[in-house]
Amino acid sequence: MHVPDGFINAPTSAVTGVVAAGAIAVSLRGARRELDERTAPLAGLVAAFIFAVQMLNFPVAAGTSGHLLGGALAAILVGPFTGVLCVSVVLLMQGILFADGGLTALGVNITDMAIVTTVVAYAVFRGLVKVLPRTRRSVTVASFTAALLSVPAAAVAFTLLYAVGGTTDVAIGKVATAMVGVHVLIGLGEATITALTVGAVIAVRPDLVHGARGLHQRLKLRVDGELVDVPAAHPAPVAARTSRRTLWVTGLVTSLVLAGFVSFYASANPDGLEKVAADHGIDRRTEDHASADSPLADYGVKDVTNARLSGGLAGVIGVGVTVVAGSAVFWAVRRRRDADVAPTAVENV
Repeated sequence: MHVPDGFINAPTSAVTGVVAAGAIAVSLRGARRELDERTAPLAGLVAAFIFAVQMLNFPVAAGTSGHLLGGALAAILVGPFTGVLCVSVVLLMQGILFADGGLTALGVNITDMAIVTTVVAYAVFRGLVKVLPRTRRSVTVASFTAALLSVPAAAVAFTLLYAVGGTTDVAIGKVATAMVGVHVLIGLGEATITALTVGAVIAVRPDLVHGARGLHQRLKLRVDGELVDVPAAHPAPVAARTSRRTLWVTGLVTSLVLAGFVSFYASANPDGLEKVAADHGIDRRTEDHASADSPLADYGVKDVTNARLSGGLAGVIGVGVTVVAGSAVFWAVRRRRDADVAPTAVENV
């Protein structure tokens, strides 16, 4: 889904750049309400994890692969505004350092992969959790459904952008059918990864999951050898099973292993957009990437001849840079929130 330079014309790219800049500005303000001293470190980790998992292309059908987009996962774990920022940080790192996704198309990619996926996924997720019981299983089911729908939504958004500003003359109906068809399959992978990750975090630290706020568990009482629910006006909050530090370290190590080792075994088939572009001639006017000479271009370290070592080092560097950049952004947002709260607290004294 990373759109390269040359797919979309300059005027449309400029408009999406303005849309992306506006959305990021709104998200920076909205993230102040979502982040605190407990969740800000998690947001930086979420960005790094998305970067790592996006390196794991999985096969879908007919010589095509897919990878996580991450909007649904980020929105559910850390909130929709913070989620937009998480995916945007990943796209910025990928575009500048790894020549993945065009720089002139950065606005297109943020609009499509960060904004559309996050907004659609979180809207679906919130709608489902309002009607489902407030349980861990319900949150996981809602996460799966939201992620599943977010991917074809992004495919539709790209098709609309291409209909407006595409640089080649192709039948949009055929492009739409191909894009949505393959990305429904990719959405199944996205949904599985999202549901498993959200479920894993809820199992140990439900209090840190934005989409699980208000999740409660019934107190149990043993009566005649059987556990029964205790009637209560205020059910007990679900208890945490690990510390924030342990969760953060575990998540970072997992991300490093995925990017540094597991990524070597990822599918080499073109992803959904690349496949559709090649089949329908969308890529005829693709331009060379401005960062093509980057030492980390194409997810390899320049002058390292061993493919496994080169890709692994690039993945580890990418995770490290993303977690540092993301953490810096979210730390600054949290500091701004503290600065906004402090004067109010003084006035109320």
